[in-house]
Amino acid sequence: MKGFSDTDLTRNDFLGGQLRLWQPRAGYRAGVDPVLLAASVPAVAGQSVLELGCGAGAAVLCLANRVPGLRLTGIELQPAYASLAGRNARDNAIELTVVQADLSNMPADLRNAQFDHVIANPPYYRPGAHSAASDPGRRAALSEQTPLSDWIDAGTRRLAPRGYLHVIQRAERLPDLLSACDGRLGSIEVMPVAPRSGRSAELLIVRARKGGRAAFRLHAPLILHKGDRHEKDGESYTETVSGILRGGVSLPWPDSQ
Repeated sequence: MKGFSDTDLTRNDFLGGQLRLWQPRAGYRAGVDPVLLAASVPAVAGQSVLELGCGAGAAVLCLANRVPGLRLTGIELQPAYASLAGRNARDNAIELTVVQADLSNMPADLRNAQFDHVIANPPYYRPGAHSAASDPGRRAALSEQTPLSDWIDAGTRRLAPRGYLHVIQRAERLPDLLSACDGRLGSIEVMPVAPRSGRSAELLIVRARKGGRAAFRLHAPLILHKGDRHEKDGESYTETVSGILRGGVSLPWPDSQ
């Protein structure tokens, strides 16, 4: 894929304008998912973070905005998006090392590195599970080419002992995620994400810890919107979610282990 020209891009506010990111007009555009992923990570200044498939950098840069002083790396398969992630980091005065490579064939220096946190927003759909997008960047972001189990394995290998893995995925992929979390990962927690009260979860965030030994925990869902149905146009996020999306606060995990 060729690089993006400025006419191919829009610049959009994230976290209530605390962060401004360039995104392709016609390619993959970040929504609430990477912001929720970033908010779920209990990082502290001085720690290291790797994002698998960082795209234009939305998740890792939202995390950096909330927690200054992190050592940040992103790996991205598509050269145009890797370049865009670097530009977004520079334009927001955030230090981010972007590696353009396939996560299943990382450069040696990255394969030998360890991180306190690994985050990922892998493609949601198995091949053939939905109509493929016409834009190649959006197609690569949404349609699984590398198996989900390979994403989890790559992340697990990069984690330091006791390091955390966080993944956001469609709820229907939970069995795949859990089966990919082998004996190296434990203390698994799942937070479903539901559009409204009384509605089934459509997304979920999985947290696992390398070498963790605590029991599995399934939390109450994070509810995105107020009310049990859509009643009018305009923003209707719950107070908790509005704080995450507009204020850049962390996602509250109950009694995190």
